[in-house]
Amino acid sequence: MRHILVVDDEPRIAEIARDYLERAGYRVTVTGTGADALVITRARQPDLIVLDLGLPRMDGLDVTRAIRKQSNVPIIILTARVEETDKLVGLELGADDYITKPFSPKELVARVRAVFRRVDAAAAPADVIRAGDVTLDRPRMQAAVKDRPIDLTRTEFELLATLARQPGRVFTRAQLLDAIRGVEVESFDRAIDAHVKNLRRKLEPDPRNPRYVLTVHGVGYKLAE
Repeated sequence: MRHILVVDDEPRIAEIARDYLERAGYRVTVTGTGADALVITRARQPDLIVLDLGLPRMDGLDVTRAIRKQSNVPIIILTARVEETDKLVGLELGADDYITKPFSPKELVARVRAVFRRVDAAAAPADVIRAGDVTLDRPRMQAAVKDRPIDLTRTEFELLATLARQPGRVFTRAQLLDAIRGVEVESFDRAIDAHVKNLRRKLEPDPRNPRYVLTVHGVGYKLAE
């Protein structure tokens, strides 16, 4: 049974999250402080952390920084803050997803399941990556959409492969740049926008209304689930 750590200083929200996650078949531990979250993460090694950004004393961003120094455990951040900057910083620090408060407990369960699916898929290396209509043959560097071959540059191929390994996950520009760093690419975040534009031109039936590579405004990009 997978173990989830819920970190939220609002007891009612933590209780609701725990109840719904337990009904979904997960084992859940709850705490209300960042310091306790770090202790529990080290001692019990949860499989996923649901982490509120608005914690007292040590906020969620500080907790995420500390956790990422010792663990790659998946993190879903909860935020009542409206600024896109908080979501962006959380993702750049290594969070896997975010949910804005107030949220539906059913949405939380769905997001947790989606993160676990992505983690499981990423953990299983494959020569062929399939994500919906998109198929990537890595050894041959061949890509296709609905069995229609598309001719991609190496950078475009690696960019699409990064997105396709975890459909639905939001990647910041910096994360995508890091993922394709081994490919010759301009070393600034906005270069990703140019590569996405070229990728869409080849991939999408209507590049102006993309159905595969989606923009998450103020944050980055994701591949549609």
